[in-house]
Amino acid sequence: MNQPPPSYQNPYGQPAPPPQQPPGYGQFQPQPQPFAPQPFAPRPNVRSGHPVGAVFLGLLVSFLVALLYSGLNVATYKDQTFAISTTLYLGHALLNGAIVGSLVGLVGGRSNGARIGGAVIAALGAFFGYTNSLPLVFAYEQTPRAAWDLLTYEPFFPAKAWWNDEGAGGVDWSSPLGLVLAAAVAFGLAYAIGSRRRRA
Repeated sequence: MNQPPPSYQNPYGQPAPPPQQPPGYGQFQPQPQPFAPQPFAPRPNVRSGHPVGAVFLGLLVSFLVALLYSGLNVATYKDQTFAISTTLYLGHALLNGAIVGSLVGLVGGRSNGARIGGAVIAALGAFFGYTNSLPLVFAYEQTPRAAWDLLTYEPFFPAKAWWNDEGAGGVDWSSPLGLVLAAAVAFGLAYAIGSRRRRA
């Protein structure tokens, strides 16, 4: 039997395309591998510590240290000279800053907010430790009612006494120096101790 001419089988005169095979037939297709953890992948940077708890604990301890200092002033104010009073004040500022900074560093870890909060709390502790002792001394010498009346009519009397130099007149620069020392020691110790803690 005669076959039809090629033009009849393929009117365009082009060769027939090869038969198509299903994808992957006769070829190796790599399958996606499940996620495998990398043994040397860097761990996420997680800050350890409890900043809020550190600030709260620092506030509590600073209040207790300032209260003890105020009590010491009430018990010894009659025997204090200006030099002794200044030494006790600066010593209290350093002690307050050291205790607050150590606790903030241990509890707050690497939190900058906790460090700044600890510095502010230590400075306030140094300030109120001194100013609170003045009404207490007045109440001890007079009566608590007299101390209350004094604060009612002159509420800034303790702050003025803290700032002014009664002996030589003018400003007592050791007073703001105590605040700077307390804040610097608190921040420095909080930074040093908190930086030694390992990252979680």
